Amino acid sequence: MRGSTGSSAGRRTRGALSVDSSVNRKGRLPLDSLIPVSTLLVIHHSPTPSLAALTAQVVAGASDPEIEDVDVVVRAALETTAADLLGADGYVLGTSANFGYMSGALKHVFDSMFLQIGGALDPSGAAGASSGSTAGRPFGLYVHGRYDTVGAVRSVLAITGALGWRQGYGVLEVLGDPTDEHLGSAYELGGTISALLA
Repeated sequence: MRGSTGSSAGRRTRGALSVDSSVNRKGRLPLDSLIPVSTLLVIHHSPTPSLAALTAQVVAGASDPEIEDVDVVVRAALETTAADLLGADGYVLGTSANFGYMSGALKHVFDSMFLQIGGALDPSGAAGASSGSTAGRPFGLYVHGRYDTVGAVRSVLAITGALGWRQGYGVLEVLGDPTDEHLGSAYELGGTISALLA
């Protein structure tokens, strides 16, 4: 389902299997029900109209009808679970830049789930080598700020790097009110990460 806000269950196949409608006359499943469907998880903290507009464009791009076999799941950062992250094949992260850092809501996602989703700590308590449960998965990032986004971008990239995630699109940094060009770039960001999973 495109634009689903329901819970992500990881790899699925296209077409729900039902008792009588999914089996053909010869008792076989149709081939299209065996095509794997990937899950793109959009995690966002969108407390302002500017971030809400960027998020809407990311989701629209990720759900572009030209991209098939990708289930787009949208979660507010504070509603995201470890199961959502583990069940997804790729991610788009959206955050405000607050006092030179990512939003508290997105930081909460990483703080509370880092070890559950493949992060590791070395003996000093710093990020260590990833255990790999989500390593290699593509991600994209968009950040909105009024004056600066540098610290927010750096903080997110440090954590995604420690997880071993693979950046699939350049970071979209927006200062002030988003322009049509910014909104177009947000659409392209969502579409690109989604297409990497198709």
